[in-house]
Amino acid sequence: MHKLEEILNFNQSFVENKEYEQYLTTKFPEKKLVIVTCMDTRLTELLPKAMNLKNGDAKIIKNAGAIITSPFGNIMRSILVALYELKANEVMIIGHHECGMTAIEPEVVVGKMTDRGVPDHVIHTLRNSGVNFNRWLKGFDSVRDSVVNSAKIVRDHPLLPPGTPVHGLIIHPETGHLELVSDGYSVEPEFDDLASE
Repeated sequence: MHKLEEILNFNQSFVENKEYEQYLTTKFPEKKLVIVTCMDTRLTELLPKAMNLKNGDAKIIKNAGAIITSPFGNIMRSILVALYELKANEVMIIGHHECGMTAIEPEVVVGKMTDRGVPDHVIHTLRNSGVNFNRWLKGFDSVRDSVVNSAKIVRDHPLLPPGTPVHGLIIHPETGHLELVSDGYSVEPEFDDLASE
């Protein structure tokens, strides 16, 4: 039996037995949080449990490394939607120790792409069209620096509602211990000189 078939069979039973009822909630996060974290499998259940979150408490956005690289990318758009449309009012960037993004070597990943069937000419064409694989695939050297940088991108965003706390944390992927890196309540807002005139 294939994975998809197993999942669909289980799902049919899950729905027929109304097991979903214990998870019923609204689309609005009860604790008014939007969290950006890593897609690491160790965090799937650990992170919500370590934070005392139940289904419906927070909007959780995941990607490789909990990295925000662009103020106008998909992650930032999702944060803004959560804040403006889904009643969230705080943001948490949560990286983790032992993150695989600290070990990413772009050229090795490109080698794995070709090993798995992506033709060399496709890689060559993309590189010549302006895609910088090394920059695009690069992780980070320090999870702390990455969390601080991602929190700063969110905090400095021109469309962030004024006064929105943006916190940075690091979670241990085995114990769930949270380390505070940046307290969004204590960060002084920066205002443009022209705005104060």
